[in-house]
Amino acid sequence: MTLTAATSANAQNTTETVVGVPGPEEDPFIWLEEARSEEALDWVRAENERTLAALENDPRFEELKAEALAIYDSEDRIPFATFRPDGLYNFWQDKQNPKGVLRRTTLESYRTDEPEWEVVLDIDALAAAEGKEWVYKGSTCLPPALNKCMIALSDGGEDATVMREFDTSTKSFVEDGFVIDEKSQGSVSWIDEDTLLVNRDFGEGTLTESEYPFTSRIWKRGTPLSEAEEIFRGEPTDVWAGASLLRDATGTIQARTAFRGISFHESLYYVWKDGEWLELDIPKMASPYGIVDGHLLFSTDVVWEADGQTFPADSLVAVDLEEWKADPNGAAKTLVWAPGERQTKRGGSITANALYVGLLDNVVGKVLEFNFVANENGGGQWLSREVALPDNATVGIAASSNETDQIMFTVTDFLNPTTLYYSDGSSDPEIIKTSPSYFDKAGMEVEQHEATSADGTKIPYFIVKPKGMAMDGSTATLLTGYGGFQIPRLPGYLGTTGKLWLERGGAYVLANLRGGGEFGPGWHQTAIRENKQRTWDDFIAVAEDLVERGFTSPEHLGIQGGSQGGLLVGTAFTQRPDLFGAAIVQIPLFDMLRYHLIGRGASWIGEYGDPRIPEQRAWIEGYSPYQMIAEDEDYPVPFLWASTADDRTHPAHARKGAAKLKAQGHDYYYFEDMTGGHSGGVDNEQRAKLQALQHVYLMQRLMDERDGG
Repeated sequence: MTLTAATSANAQNTTETVVGVPGPEEDPFIWLEEARSEEALDWVRAENERTLAALENDPRFEELKAEALAIYDSEDRIPFATFRPDGLYNFWQDKQNPKGVLRRTTLESYRTDEPEWEVVLDIDALAAAEGKEWVYKGSTCLPPALNKCMIALSDGGEDATVMREFDTSTKSFVEDGFVIDEKSQGSVSWIDEDTLLVNRDFGEGTLTESEYPFTSRIWKRGTPLSEAEEIFRGEPTDVWAGASLLRDATGTIQARTAFRGISFHESLYYVWKDGEWLELDIPKMASPYGIVDGHLLFSTDVVWEADGQTFPADSLVAVDLEEWKADPNGAAKTLVWAPGERQTKRGGSITANALYVGLLDNVVGKVLEFNFVANENGGGQWLSREVALPDNATVGIAASSNETDQIMFTVTDFLNPTTLYYSDGSSDPEIIKTSPSYFDKAGMEVEQHEATSADGTKIPYFIVKPKGMAMDGSTATLLTGYGGFQIPRLPGYLGTTGKLWLERGGAYVLANLRGGGEFGPGWHQTAIRENKQRTWDDFIAVAEDLVERGFTSPEHLGIQGGSQGGLLVGTAFTQRPDLFGAAIVQIPLFDMLRYHLIGRGASWIGEYGDPRIPEQRAWIEGYSPYQMIAEDEDYPVPFLWASTADDRTHPAHARKGAAKLKAQGHDYYYFEDMTGGHSGGVDNEQRAKLQALQHVYLMQRLMDERDGG
């Protein structure tokens, strides 16, 4: 029997006036939205040929590609690993294994300079045997042993995957095991060795308008997936929905839960209680965080009023697990942590006995360890301590073990290679691996400045530049940012950028824009929907500040960004074409009046608004780069690139932008990676090629002398 979550009054409002969206009569390039039509692919091949002729024939191309490839294939880069009961697992790609191998080693061996690896699954061999362009997309394994896994494989790099049962003990796919051959978005969870909880595309009527699953089934071994029992169903208007399992650190299932994503940033949560789905009385921008020391933790992105208490946005809130299981909406709530000024949490991990939470404190990384300490009265308190890691760096949690207190951390900054720290929980972390230096940092320095945005808000940015460089505007400078979906952009070792750009005299700038997550939920929420222009204003303000200070000048200033960052760059060069000499528009959103109809764009209405609603269309129409392209403007010869296999940010956005630029007589470059997914490039060779193409373009536009400047 299907047990459906009750339709909620909080669901998306469907009574708004709806207007039409641009169709073929208004948009002559809609045909480019067919990702793999012969007409569209012929257009792509012609564009690629033109762009490659201009960039690959540059004498610097091969050198740049070789430098990038040497970094990607480096044998002494850190092999980041995850903890499992039978060892440390790592996925590795290099010249000999371009598609990669899943491999494992012991902790003792991992700590040496040359670990002895045992190959568990060879993706190159699998792809060759099956004649597929397999890309490994991870695995979901049954706790606590984690030896029975569902392996996700993508043909060509798209987000949609097939899944197959794999036994890491025998290093082979399970004969007559669980197999999902229909590629789809979605997920699986192990209930037990013979039962899966599956959130996938089950055919007609099981995908949302955003093309994500909204139904869940329990699949028993030996039965067809089509006959699996449906246990949860959201609504077609949800962004996504599905059931899940709430497990503690031992892998024991403590509750069966479900959610409905009613917008990209808002969800309704449910718990299976007394034979029905009970909706949790928590804010729509709060969610379960994990189980620690017998407590269930929640994270909230908004102020939460409960039990006469006020929990600040971005805080962690705990309930006693057994009390919550007995009365999910009545369990007493306790504050675990709340952010200070300009602080925000950044991911967390749970070991057998502790919670670790990454923290940004004015864009500087820290990690806090939390434990619940009981007292003799049956109560207790949450205690925290800062983990002993270097200051003034970007700090992250790399891996943790559920079975033990083992944990690893990364420490990095722009100029110093990433360092990996390890602790078994009994002492402070120690360095166990350091990434090699990929570029010569001598003579380079990092500064942090602030620009003033259009509404007076101070926007911080970092600049990496040659020491003592002339402040006459002559330095070729690359500015990047993101500013969306509460995702922070943080200092990290520049690697290929350092080698290909900084060593050749360029400067690099990272802007911390509103809409991102550098300063918590408020920093994000102040620049979404009707206020999204603030993100674009922030980026333009940083560019203006760079020019005003003399770091660079418009003819030497380039901008680069991907996905939401591609939209950022598109808005920047269409709103202020006079301010930039180059613009790399990677895998972008670009046609914002049709974005909800292209790929999985409908899932992002919570970030940008709905162009079918007149008031919201007005917000979007004012900045949508595709519509903003004008015949009489002088644009900085943009370089747009995308991926044919990208089923998240569809290549149609970049294609249509290039086609419109061409129709209006503007110069531009367009390249489409015909094998990679959303990140572009499925192996190191292709990734190196993409890096070389972009850096040749930047050098031609920003470093080379050109007629007319």
